[in-house]
Amino acid sequence: MEMLWNGLEQMLDSMWHAIPKIILGLVILGVGSYLVKLVLKVIRRRLEKRDVELSLRGFLLSVVKATLYIILLIVVAATMGFQVAGIATIFASAGLAIGLALQGSLSNFAGGVLVLLFKPFKVGDYISNPSGTEGTVERIDLLYTTLTGPTGLKIFSPNGPLANSVITNYSEITSRRHDFVVGIGYNENIKEAQNVIFAALAKHKAVLQSPEPIVFVSNLGDSSVDLNVRTWIGKADYWNTVFEIQQIIKVALDEANIEIPFPQRDLHIVSDKTK
Repeated sequence: MEMLWNGLEQMLDSMWHAIPKIILGLVILGVGSYLVKLVLKVIRRRLEKRDVELSLRGFLLSVVKATLYIILLIVVAATMGFQVAGIATIFASAGLAIGLALQGSLSNFAGGVLVLLFKPFKVGDYISNPSGTEGTVERIDLLYTTLTGPTGLKIFSPNGPLANSVITNYSEITSRRHDFVVGIGYNENIKEAQNVIFAALAKHKAVLQSPEPIVFVSNLGDSSVDLNVRTWIGKADYWNTVFEIQQIIKVALDEANIEIPFPQRDLHIVSDKTK
């Protein structure tokens, strides 16, 4: 009986000594919760001021909130006298295991954060990269970017490789240059052919005159003198104009009776006559 009483007395004594730590821990919990909300409010305003994407904004706030509360709970537990070293070790081990298991997804996630934060492109932009990804950006998520290709197909590109590659953003320009080759016969007058092409280009409203179109000899081929036609076109009219100007140049050269030759081979027959 006496041993039971001594044990109860020691337990009550330990609880009595722990009361100040418990009170202090609760105070820290209350003050810490207020500070966490204040920090989140400041971060939210900063993200709104920088016009960060809504999907990234919500995610970052969630991550910061979870991190701050975990730190707060660890501090409170340590203040109350709990052993937090073991808990921290468990969290670290679990985080390492999850990181190794989701290595590829984490790479895509990091790429998505970079894309949403630095905005090399946005929804509605037409982009391409060396890996062959090309299309209009329809949606930017944290793991994948959805594009609509030139043929209307949906393309889902992982953000990791996309963020680490060279991205060409065609929507960030006001005009695009288009080059194509027109061959004329060796018997034709090069200067006349150039003037005919310039006149045809000047009639098309979408072909910009500043910078001016350029037509120059780019190659002396087997069957033709190749003229490189270089024009600048407004991005909104680019695709339609690319095909139209080739047609109007062909018509203009035909009307001027300037030959556009096709590949041909001259055959010489040597006859060995015997007497």
